[in-house]
Amino acid sequence: MIRVELRKLVSRPRTWVSIGLLCLLPVVVAVFLSVTGIAPRPGQGPTLLAAVLGNGALYPAAALGIVLPFFLPIAVAVQAGEAVAGEASTGTLRYLLVRPVGRTRLLAAKLVSVVAYTLLAVVAVAVVGYVTGITLLGNSGQLTTTTLSGTALTPTDLAWRTGVMVLSIGWSMVGLAAISLFLSTLTDSSLGAALGGLAALVSSTVLVTLDAAGSVRDYLPTRYWLAWVDLFRDPIPWHDLQAGALVQAGYVLVFLGAAWANFTTRDVTS
Repeated sequence: MIRVELRKLVSRPRTWVSIGLLCLLPVVVAVFLSVTGIAPRPGQGPTLLAAVLGNGALYPAAALGIVLPFFLPIAVAVQAGEAVAGEASTGTLRYLLVRPVGRTRLLAAKLVSVVAYTLLAVVAVAVVGYVTGITLLGNSGQLTTTTLSGTALTPTDLAWRTGVMVLSIGWSMVGLAAISLFLSTLTDSSLGAALGGLAALVSSTVLVTLDAAGSVRDYLPTRYWLAWVDLFRDPIPWHDLQAGALVQAGYVLVFLGAAWANFTTRDVTS
């Protein structure tokens, strides 16, 4: 079942179109940075954009910082929202369940497909960002890369920090995907499930900025989404990264559990 879902994922043109669009925006930004030589001032715009003009090897992080606030979550929410609701709206869900396919197994396969899409998108943006950065912004021939703290990173240091960054961002997106997947089990409208996930995203983003929401801020899904930037400081302050991973784990457990409880008891064959 998992192989079937993964095959469907890679065979759909919209999968590659959405990932291509995610990769396109950082490329366009890199072109403007390369041509004009003007980066955002420190404290304005994505943090790493101010550092990449002479340090193109950092551009994968800047590229992910560009797509993370809105574009990547939108793509993940749409993919997760369509997982079950899309099958229901086209009438194929009842036929899938008539066959000897357990609901838990089907839901697990849908989850694996969504996680695979998320990781594929994050890795694609990082790889395209690296190629674009060293091509347009330089630093491909240097032995070291400078952190945001001004210290030097060897290629090995940069590689493992970038790998942890990809995993951190991917895990953050899985939390949002769990919310949209749960909503996908509640409705036959994939658009409604995706919009529900985006509503949770927007609400969390707004509440994080409000002092009045200080008592719940640390438990909101988007609170630690940008904590991965700390990976490019020296020494690395791990607190926010660890807290963010735990918060996302809570959302994943709660909403996947709710999705399983609803889907395994839902009447979809009548």
